[in-house]
Amino acid sequence: MDLILALDAGTSGVRTAAFSKGGELVDSSYRELTQYFPGPGLVEHDPDEIANLAIATLGEVASRAKTAGHKILSIGITNQRETTVAFDRVNDEILHRAIVWQDKRTASLCTEMTEAGHSDIVRKTTGLVLDSYFSATKMKWLIDNGSLSNASSPALCTIDTWLLWKLCGTYVTEPSNASRTLLMDLETLDWSDEMLHLFSVPRDVLPTIQPSRSNFGEILSSVVPELAGVRVTGVLGDQQAALFGQACFAPGMVKATYGTGAFILANAGTKIPGVFDGLITTVAWNLAEFGATAYAVEGSAFVAGAAVQWLRDEMNFISAASELEALALSVPDSAGVQFIPAFNGLGSPYWRGDVRGSISGLSQAVTKGNIARALVEALAFQVRAMTDSFSANGLGVKELRCDGGAATMDLLMQLQATQSKSPVLRSKSLEATARGAATIAGLGTMWKSLDELSNLWEPDKRFEPEDPVFSDPAYAAWSRVLERS
Repeated sequence: MDLILALDAGTSGVRTAAFSKGGELVDSSYRELTQYFPGPGLVEHDPDEIANLAIATLGEVASRAKTAGHKILSIGITNQRETTVAFDRVNDEILHRAIVWQDKRTASLCTEMTEAGHSDIVRKTTGLVLDSYFSATKMKWLIDNGSLSNASSPALCTIDTWLLWKLCGTYVTEPSNASRTLLMDLETLDWSDEMLHLFSVPRDVLPTIQPSRSNFGEILSSVVPELAGVRVTGVLGDQQAALFGQACFAPGMVKATYGTGAFILANAGTKIPGVFDGLITTVAWNLAEFGATAYAVEGSAFVAGAAVQWLRDEMNFISAASELEALALSVPDSAGVQFIPAFNGLGSPYWRGDVRGSISGLSQAVTKGNIARALVEALAFQVRAMTDSFSANGLGVKELRCDGGAATMDLLMQLQATQSKSPVLRSKSLEATARGAATIAGLGTMWKSLDELSNLWEPDKRFEPEDPVFSDPAYAAWSRVLERS
């Protein structure tokens, strides 16, 4: 059969997935990615490890497809978005470990720039807020700390560009990723001279921006022999890819992804939406000849699955993430425990990089089950804070299409429906991010239109809101603890 491959380079790991014309996941290969925490609030990755995992997983899936007689038409790439790579284009030398989107080393710089009065022009030009989450402050830090000083041809980019460079030898990006840097003008879809000046980032260290659905280059035979000559025809940041994979093509459609963090995106249509308190505006995708540029309004919680990983790896509460729900269901409630998963500050709608996580309400009667349940509740509370912000800004959520690893938990999905007071539709394919990368790459070849892609989407289960008589006081109690944090 004909297949489209999706390379999903996420925060926790790298996956290559193969999709058929019916949108079914045919095969996949996954490798977990090493996380480096050199200090409090600091998070780094090894760019070479990311590239090597990408090459390994692509090769495995391509080899099996070839053995089975399948034909790979094209490849889509999706990636953790704001994470910043510095390298030398002359010799491929890595100039610093990649600074991950969760990293908070530039929080004080953001505070200084806000106090200097730069917030409004940044918001108007880029749709974003001045927060260390985004790439430009990381780029400025790398420049100011001399990481680029000895490079013959220094490059600063996001992970999509790094992978394209390693796989195809092209130095390009696209608007959904570029719009996460604090450097791209939402209107022109090009680097903003004003933002480049503000953050002291030279234009020539940045990649060229081209449409999300376009030809990004051919896989080099020396890198992945099994894919030699196959083109990368679609690239999207991971959350925009999930929006695309959930077939949220009409304005007002909303998805929630529970990955390393938790992210809500609403399709805002083809005109740049206004500024919304507590939320950010971003490019969803630019389909070139297949459709006008679409924008999205987004809420971001920095920690979701990362907290589950912490309970597993550091606290040894569970041996696998899949055990969390059973542990949370082993108790009737959280026994008054409140979990604030602000390991790397708070995103929407608070935007407070100085906050750290906490577990409160402890007593000798508290068990691992109570703490696990408090975490699951906190994941739902974080998303409610964002859906409440959507509603306060006149962007009512009619339904949430949910995906991501934590969405397997019925407990979380039911809590989310009740807390957000809207139906939750869990996608049949929880790999919406990879599916979005594959479907945008196959648009025009495997699939002829967005309508055809819409017909492929199916829900797995629907969760209806329950009586909020207990849920509202529970959220209010969590919010009070959050305020004290």
